[in-house]
Amino acid sequence: MPNKNDELLKRLLVTFRGEADEHLQAMSSGLLALEKTPAGAEAASIIETVFRDAHSLKGAARAVNLASIESLCQSLESVFAVLKKEQFPVSVPLLDLLHQTIDGLGTLLASGADTSTTLPPAIAALMRQLDQAASGSPPALGAAAAPVTQIPAPAMEAAAATPPPPAATGAAAGTVRISTAKLDAVMRQVEELLSPRLAARQRALELHDTTAMVAAWKKTRAQIQPALRQIERSAARSASVNASAHRRKELMKVLGYLDGEHLFIASIEERLAKLGKSAARDQRVLAGMTESLLADVKEMQLLPFASLLEILPHLARELAREQGKEVELALEGSEIELDRRMLEELKDPLIHLLRNAIDHGIETPAVRTAAGKPSQGTITLAVSQRDSGKVELQVADDGAGIDGERVKAAARKLGLLSDEEDGRLGERETLALAFQSGVTTSPIITDVSGRGLGLAIVREKVERLGGSVSLESKRGAGTAFHIVLPLSLATFRGVLVRAGERLCVIPSAAVERVARVAVQDIRTVENRETIVLDGDVVSLASLGDVLEMPRPAAGNAAGHAPVIVLDQNEARVAFRVDEILGEQEILVKNLGPQLARVRSVAGASMLGSGQVVPVLNVADLLKSAVGRAAAPLAAAAATEPAAGEKRSILVAEDSITSRSLLKGILESAGHAVTTAVDGMDAFTTLKTAAFDLVVSDVDMPRMDGFDLTAKVRADKQLAELPVVLVTALESREHRERGIDVGANAYIVKSSFDQSNLLEIIRRLI
Repeated sequence: MPNKNDELLKRLLVTFRGEADEHLQAMSSGLLALEKTPAGAEAASIIETVFRDAHSLKGAARAVNLASIESLCQSLESVFAVLKKEQFPVSVPLLDLLHQTIDGLGTLLASGADTSTTLPPAIAALMRQLDQAASGSPPALGAAAAPVTQIPAPAMEAAAATPPPPAATGAAAGTVRISTAKLDAVMRQVEELLSPRLAARQRALELHDTTAMVAAWKKTRAQIQPALRQIERSAARSASVNASAHRRKELMKVLGYLDGEHLFIASIEERLAKLGKSAARDQRVLAGMTESLLADVKEMQLLPFASLLEILPHLARELAREQGKEVELALEGSEIELDRRMLEELKDPLIHLLRNAIDHGIETPAVRTAAGKPSQGTITLAVSQRDSGKVELQVADDGAGIDGERVKAAARKLGLLSDEEDGRLGERETLALAFQSGVTTSPIITDVSGRGLGLAIVREKVERLGGSVSLESKRGAGTAFHIVLPLSLATFRGVLVRAGERLCVIPSAAVERVARVAVQDIRTVENRETIVLDGDVVSLASLGDVLEMPRPAAGNAAGHAPVIVLDQNEARVAFRVDEILGEQEILVKNLGPQLARVRSVAGASMLGSGQVVPVLNVADLLKSAVGRAAAPLAAAAATEPAAGEKRSILVAEDSITSRSLLKGILESAGHAVTTAVDGMDAFTTLKTAAFDLVVSDVDMPRMDGFDLTAKVRADKQLAELPVVLVTALESREHRERGIDVGANAYIVKSSFDQSNLLEIIRRLI
């Protein structure tokens, strides 16, 4: 039978660990503040606070018989007692020794200090240096204590496995400590209430629809009432002539039932109306209660961002000192609260970004001074609240910035970037390559960075949380990372859409807008379907094609197509869907280990009707859409021209080789082709004969393709004639000009193949 005192000690050890963590964090933050303000009234206040924390930790360690921690705290107290009396100044070597002591206490706590009086050698060395400092011999510059290694002990390990006590009441703050596992379990149960709430709403809607059906039935029944009366009168007149008494009796019974049926219908209608009102009222009450309960439990999960930020200043200090750099970490918005689970997941990404900023971004003092900068670099971590339930984190430094050419060189070396793509990349697209796994601009791999994995991990973690990360940098001026995250992890708003016969949910946080576009306004630019929204050209993809769903046998004859525009991590794509059904709150369920990573699917959710629908992964959707060629608008568009049917096409091209190639391709596809040597010749030909479509080069003498297209659109007789521009000009300005003048498609020769051209022509004519 276990000793009751042993069980009590185990529970006390678990409580002690939580209290000790708080004291160590407070002392570490105090030392960092003391480093910035080593003298004066503010310094005295900091010393007093850390002194008190060391004293409290010593007393708590004594209560659970942890002699090593108690002894080290005693020596630490002695130093702060001398500092409090201002017997010697705060120096960098002394601060280094104090930081090493805090690290030693943390190692003892994590490893599990035992109750023996024998001190580990590393702890004994620290205590000797602390005692020397307290006696008036502060450590000299360059002196360092031996690192504190892991000290195994079963006592704390056993305590770590012991469940915490049900509640430990804080004496001053009136708070209750509770296991995070229990809190998470309650949170999951409360979030599960979303499903019955949605189901209750669905039942209320179904009752409302049923009531409407009964009302329509009643109306129809009333319309046949005169006919029933006529039948009844006819039966009465014929009864004495040729109808048997039995037949008349049976007929009158049917008529009597039909005559009284309206009373029965009215009774059902009344009951359904009452049930509908009750169901709607219950649904409203349930919704209000669950929303209030969920909000309260979410509030319990919230912690100030400062609880995560507290570990970063010490880390920044140590990394900077190791590399001989001077760094100040500025924190803004630390009072903003986030879900505790979100904070835990953000720890690694922020550490990666901080390491990158110190290792790659901030220069050495000599380099900064030579560049006219302050010798001390600044890293700013700012947290701010955004609209629509989002929070933004910005990690910025005033260092050297990112060399885009080195990023592209690293991407080319890994085969992630071709020479052709290299020439087309803008600054934003170039910087986005830094998030690819293996891409690094560091000339050497160190224990801190240089492997090209940090930013890839950051992006993966952020996307897993339903957020997005972007990067901006200026050579010589610094780099800034922007992370946008939802405030909640499990529940969020989602847009319900239909692609083919499948319903899907897209997280609202990534939805920029929904719209309906006219089919005739869909253009092809660089062999991809595009639409123009608010003056910007946006790539268009079919959601069904991206999800590799079967394409309908017949095309959609509607003149307008619903689209949903997604925007994340500098990627912006419009997805064509068959129907947009609305927005609602969604509870995401993971797919289990068997389906842990299904492309384009982040999880699943259950609608109020009980139907399970996939929740789509926006990052995967955008990657898939960018990587695949544009699909035709309808399956029927891919068919060849009907037998005996020839389309007349005018080809304008000044190069005889290109002209002959285009002519051969089009004639092989069954089209009648006429050629022109430049834009002027083509426009003259258009005035003398009828054509179904024009294929034109852009760079031609006398009149180029842009001017030809503009003249075609300005001519009343030719204004609706489709124009396809085929060109080697790949710049964004030329693409936008092609759209501005009214071209229906813009094909770049470097990525041109005859199947693309023929597909576009088939769609246009």
